[in-house]
Amino acid sequence: MKLVIHDLQKEEWEKFSKDYRGWKVISEKPIRPCNGCFCCWHKTPGQCVIKDGFENMGKLIHVADEITVISRYTYGGFSSFIKNVFDRCLGYVLPQFEVVQGETHHKRRYDEDKPFSFVFYGKKLNEEEKESARRYVKAVCANIRGHVKEVRFKETLYVPVPEKRIPYQTYEKAVLLNPSMRSTNANSYRFAKELSKKLKKEHEIVNMQQYQNEPEKLMQKLESAPIIVLCTPLYVDGLPSQLIRLMERFEKEYHGLRKKIYVLANMGLYESSQLENLFEAVKQWCTEMGFEYCGGLGISAGELIGTLIQHIRLSSGPGKKNNRGMKKLAKAINTGSTAKDIYTEPFFFPRSLYIHIANSNWNTLAKRNGLKPEDLYRQV
Repeated sequence: MKLVIHDLQKEEWEKFSKDYRGWKVISEKPIRPCNGCFCCWHKTPGQCVIKDGFENMGKLIHVADEITVISRYTYGGFSSFIKNVFDRCLGYVLPQFEVVQGETHHKRRYDEDKPFSFVFYGKKLNEEEKESARRYVKAVCANIRGHVKEVRFKETLYVPVPEKRIPYQTYEKAVLLNPSMRSTNANSYRFAKELSKKLKKEHEIVNMQQYQNEPEKLMQKLESAPIIVLCTPLYVDGLPSQLIRLMERFEKEYHGLRKKIYVLANMGLYESSQLENLFEAVKQWCTEMGFEYCGGLGISAGELIGTLIQHIRLSSGPGKKNNRGMKKLAKAINTGSTAKDIYTEPFFFPRSLYIHIANSNWNTLAKRNGLKPEDLYRQV
């Protein structure tokens, strides 16, 4: 079986669907964002617990001989729908870490190396943008343990024309936006709280999950903010799909005043350099919007640091570098200035120890859920 995943409108798909006759087709339809609950790792290994027709994406990738992905070029990577599909593929790999070519990655659930082909379409792309896309899909395939067979670019496919709307903006509070569906239980929220302690500027933390059924209210709140800090986790080497969807909506609807955009990103992997594609996506979005990108802080080993700050100060132990970076970011926000991107790893906490603890914790979680440690390696 061959698999194609695309976000094309029906009319555009029909123009060349004959090239994929006999393939399994995944096309755009309602899909829920990844909850970030990791149940596909420690409760129902290999399968997502969200039952909306996309719960078996990991299995589909496994049974496919090859996969082709067709996506509108969006801030250096996938559109929100395509990214959502990949976010929901998490169970295709294992929760345990190993070091591959100098970087921390998840172990394979299946003993295979899937070939992925990617087709990006949209406006005429320059070489720098094309290189961003190539770099992004290479990182995605490295982490889901496949390989890039081909990357192509199409410039003639349909691209929606943005709708115009009346600008809405009053200068109110800065917003620290947490896009994690885990809301206040997320490490992204914990880091936002740490940053808020250092801010003198009037601000509020906004959890996107609370506005799932009221997107207009969320848009109004963000439109009114002169400063937005994206306090976001890394999902599949990029921004989570729900945040990309919000950014797409901004590009389509917003025509207000310039904003200052900062980033506070975290991830479970050890090397903070793996956050670079996420930062690049925000920069490209700012360019499209005419916003001012003002820098950010990238925190690796987020599960470790996020757990520790519930018990000890961020300025103590492994969080020392994160704390210094947080102070620099807060100073930039307070003064409305630009800071250099800062990437931090745990202070005096070696990668080998981090991997050992992380892998052991998954075994503990399995036992709590009535599973044996070997059940985590289940193939579906």
